[in-house]
Amino acid sequence: MIARLLALFVLLTLAACGSGSAPPAAPGVLFAPNFRDAKPVDFAHPSPARFAVHGIDAARFQTSINWNIARANGVNFAFLKATEGGDLLDIEFKKHWRKAGRAGVVRGAYHFYYFCTTPEVQAQWFIRNVPRSRGALPPVLDMEWNPFSPTCAKVRPPAAEVQRQMRVWLRIVEAHYGQRPIIYTTPRFYEENDLKSFRGYEYWLRTTAKTPREAFPGQSWRFWQYSATGTIPGIKGDVDLNAFSGSRAEWNAWLARRAQ
Repeated sequence: MIARLLALFVLLTLAACGSGSAPPAAPGVLFAPNFRDAKPVDFAHPSPARFAVHGIDAARFQTSINWNIARANGVNFAFLKATEGGDLLDIEFKKHWRKAGRAGVVRGAYHFYYFCTTPEVQAQWFIRNVPRSRGALPPVLDMEWNPFSPTCAKVRPPAAEVQRQMRVWLRIVEAHYGQRPIIYTTPRFYEENDLKSFRGYEYWLRTTAKTPREAFPGQSWRFWQYSATGTIPGIKGDVDLNAFSGSRAEWNAWLARRAQ
């Protein structure tokens, strides 16, 4: 026990000094978040600080992450952008996936959905690029409007068609990975597509100004993306911050059920 505590102390010391050679912590060890927010919000109850287990999501914008240091500072899990539409692979995905795994960060992959490509093609693109790795988090379907796409910005099907396409993608991906995917969404997309009626899936909710209870009344959630302007030792630039919905014990129990 003493040896283990000493090893963790050394790891944290190296992380605090910004060392690039900090070794990965022992598997299963959870770290309290040493996060800051460039634009902090005074959330109503419950605030993100109430939750014990925190993590991040990362994509091509996070070009420099020392995963060992980030983990020692509270990045216990990471959702990594993998694919978009039917032909785009995030240029940082493979590196993030490999290095997060080596650092012992529990990681999962997400797909950004496009309404210009069939759900079958998008599901197969995700499967082609995301490995079935032991201990990985469930795959995530990211459902939000994309106002920046030169081809898909104005393609916004009615709610019934949105839900139909979601179910096709979710069924294909679940069959391949043996895990029921998680749905990520925003307040606007959730409301406009009646996702309160879309049952049977766990939700990862984005709300950076209000609590999930305020932004998604009546909706249960598993993960809460509460900031887009987090700063964490080991990560260059801003990063999204996320909280798990329960205690450390509940995290371990959920992970035992859900990690493949």
